[in-house]
Amino acid sequence: MPILLHIEASPRKRRSASLDVARAYLEAYRDAHPDHRIDVLDLWAIGLPEFDGDALDAKYADLSGTRLSATQQQAWAGIRKLAQRLHDADTLLFSVPLWNFSIPYKLKHFIDVVSQRNILFSFDERGLKGLLKGKRAAVIYARGLDYSIDSSTPAHSFDFQRPFMEVWLRSVGVIDVESIVVEKTLLGPEVDEVARQAARKQAAALAGGIRFDR
Repeated sequence: MPILLHIEASPRKRRSASLDVARAYLEAYRDAHPDHRIDVLDLWAIGLPEFDGDALDAKYADLSGTRLSATQQQAWAGIRKLAQRLHDADTLLFSVPLWNFSIPYKLKHFIDVVSQRNILFSFDERGLKGLLKGKRAAVIYARGLDYSIDSSTPAHSFDFQRPFMEVWLRSVGVIDVESIVVEKTLLGPEVDEVARQAARKQAAALAGGIRFDR
């Protein structure tokens, strides 16, 4: 059974613009793919493993070819288990608010933990090779202001949210990526609703199989 994995990076739930648009995507996705399973990974509802101690030692033991100790193996197994949800999914959906010009620390924590050699990528003298091949991703970006390149302000130069996600996804092998952006969510309820409605419409179309020019 094909699987869609929705990774929630916002703690605001019903008030979240990124999750609001994600719900429109998921509703259309269920209608278009009733036989698919939806897996939800709420980064605020789980205890992400710390990447220190045995986990960090396991990383460098693996890099050097040293046999892992029992506690290192246990730490590494926990990281593999978390990353396996990315491997198991056919479609990845991320709902990502902009925090301090980048992504929320919970999402960065998750990415830092699972982005390991022979888990999400491999590398040798020829370079890096992502291991999440053949997957489709949709990323919903929510921003309080207008960070588009067409903005009358230089705000776009402060956008480290979308570039970070796009580089990371490519690095782990996901190249089929669609972006949905909802902006100006801090400019009052009327502007917010107009922006959300446009993003919800795009999200529903994408989930139903309509592609947009990149």
